[in-house]
Amino acid sequence: MTRGAPDALVALPRVPGLGGLYARGLVASARRRGGGGGGGGWTLPEVTYAVDDVRADVDHLTAYQHLLGEPATDALPAGFVHVLAFPVATAVMVRDDFPLPLLGMVHLANRVEQRRPLLLGDRLGVRAWARDLRPHRSGTQVDLVTEVAADGDVAWRGVSTYLAKGVRLPDGRDDGGAERAAFTPPVRTGRWELPADTGRRYAAVSGDRNPIHLSPLTARAFGFPRAIAHGMFTASRALADVGAARGDAFAWDVEFAAPVLLPATPDVRVARDDDGHAFAVWHPRSGKPHLTGTVTPITP
Repeated sequence: MTRGAPDALVALPRVPGLGGLYARGLVASARRRGGGGGGGGWTLPEVTYAVDDVRADVDHLTAYQHLLGEPATDALPAGFVHVLAFPVATAVMVRDDFPLPLLGMVHLANRVEQRRPLLLGDRLGVRAWARDLRPHRSGTQVDLVTEVAADGDVAWRGVSTYLAKGVRLPDGRDDGGAERAAFTPPVRTGRWELPADTGRRYAAVSGDRNPIHLSPLTARAFGFPRAIAHGMFTASRALADVGAARGDAFAWDVEFAAPVLLPATPDVRVARDDDGHAFAVWHPRSGKPHLTGTVTPITP
């Protein structure tokens, strides 16, 4: 068992489909809307979900590379590995004993460590679990940890931080979630043209068909005036803009600030900093950030 993961292992026969998981999450979210807490109360399930012998499909990889602007090679982009592994983490969040509702969950931050490249044809083992349920000024946050191994060695590790807005821990604490630093738009190095169907196109390669990304009509049902881009689309697009300069082993850190309403033409800066590369995406008129992040070389 990978160090840090719960000892109880739930082996899945295959990577589950996100459509079925979202349907379960919708039912569970409605059930918890009144008082919060799952079948296990206010504790996280002490289980690790596992799927072995996961393989990337060449057509799937090619479609992802084309959409995100990644080179057409056999190396799996770090964002594509997230796509492969994300349903396993989602399966943890739709358990009856998971204390937070999936519906309305906000993606706050993401950290990926790629320790070496994964390749098309590798037989992958995916592990996912939840950790660190804690307060946030706007509700309750939690980390979902996912690890992907090849030949028994973890090559990729992701930690996604989510916020359940308005859901309070029973002890009344609300001291979590530090205020973000003030953002001043830097000199842009580019501008993205994101058409109205960006959410649908990324949904086709990621499987993430959350209705907030698909159309204005379905997005309005959840309080958005228009469809919004997937956070991991914008983060992965920034990673692709860094390009080969990121190297084979790196840490990819992202903080999400505000959704990108589609269609959009956000300003972008991707540039070298002291340790690697920094990136930012922001609204060209308001100057408000959509996301910021870094790509930093690591020693495997």
